[in-house]
Amino acid sequence: MTRRLLRFPRAATLRGRLALLALVTTTLWVVILTAGFNIALAARLRQQADDLLRTRAAAVAATVEARPDGVLVVHEPSDDRALDVGVWIYQGHKLVEGTSAGEPHTVADRLVGRGRAFAQTGEPYASRLYALPVIYHGRQIGTVVASVGLDAYRSTADTALAGSIGLGLLLLGGIYLVTRTLVGRALRPVAAMSAQASRWSERGAAERFGPAARPAELASLAASLDELLDRLAAVLRHEQQQSAELSHELRTPLARITAETDWLTARPRTPAQQRASHEAIAASAAGMQRICESLLSEARTRNGHTPGRCDLREVARDLARRAAEHRRDGPTLTVGGDSATAGVSATVAERILTPLLDNARRYATRTVTVETTQLPGLVRVTVRDDGPGVPEDFRVALFEPGRRADPMDGHDGAGLGLALARRLARAAGGDIELASAEAGAAFTVTLPAG
Repeated sequence: MTRRLLRFPRAATLRGRLALLALVTTTLWVVILTAGFNIALAARLRQQADDLLRTRAAAVAATVEARPDGVLVVHEPSDDRALDVGVWIYQGHKLVEGTSAGEPHTVADRLVGRGRAFAQTGEPYASRLYALPVIYHGRQIGTVVASVGLDAYRSTADTALAGSIGLGLLLLGGIYLVTRTLVGRALRPVAAMSAQASRWSERGAAERFGPAARPAELASLAASLDELLDRLAAVLRHEQQQSAELSHELRTPLARITAETDWLTARPRTPAQQRASHEAIAASAAGMQRICESLLSEARTRNGHTPGRCDLREVARDLARRAAEHRRDGPTLTVGGDSATAGVSATVAERILTPLLDNARRYATRTVTVETTQLPGLVRVTVRDDGPGVPEDFRVALFEPGRRADPMDGHDGAGLGLALARRLARAAGGDIELASAEAGAAFTVTLPAG
């Protein structure tokens, strides 16, 4: 027999494994309880047999009278048939009453003179015997031995054993079926989540499980999966951004190399022209090499942190600190809210937030507040100031490049900051909107979670 055949079969599904585990555990407990019950029942039946023997022996001893000369006189009751069955009365070692044949009589002879004692005959017809001494003036002058057959007790014990085994098997079967059913129902949300994730993967959608009503364990699983999906999306955006930057950076030197090569092969050139063209090709190739080396170095030195992610609250605090150092007489800039991890790099986050903070500090009277919030699948940053706010007639053109509400307000700027910030936010999968505010202006930045 091969080793593979000796392995214990395992269920292929989680429901089957849990049901099998419950079945094995329940089987162990049922075996322990069944064995304990039958052992306790056997002990109880033996105790009942012993009590019956004591009662019969005492009843027979009550009919025996010891005379002063040491002779035992048996007073026969009106109906002594029940007492005569399986009873022996001895005067000394002499049998006075009882049958003298069979194994029970032999065992009864051995009990004579030993005081109170129990004994048992062998199979197939086992009996239990009890000897009760007859005392006269402190001296044992006789013995009463009573016996009882154990067949009825054994039949009861066997019936109880068979019944407990049958009940245990029914219980195990019921528990297995109930466990499979309950576990299957409990795992239905997991199957639904799996099917949902499969549909998302087919469409390449950016949906998340979110904080739907689920059991605590599944809610934790959904949160972990959402966080994993956010990290994967952040890595993908980072790689896409790197690919775009690589394509942009390599396009110029590659075009220069192609142009110089075409120029060299178009018609004969002077040695000076060829040398200049070769130098241009070498310089462009060296530039391409530096670009590739820098990107490879960034990939090699990348630590355990997921690329393309940052804490927006920390980025905003860093910008606020640098702004306060640059202009100490400006409005107070405070940063609060949750720790919000966005699926963009810190550099991109700074380029998005910097124009908003510059505008807020430019028009604020006393304070600028930044509040970050972590939401399912995205993060939100709200930038508020207590300035005059955005005029109603200018809100439509607020994010258009080169547009300013009042070009003659005395503030510098070309009107490109908000347009650039919105373009960067939308390129990262987010957006910037003008939020409603009771006083001043409020801008809301939403970015994908990391």
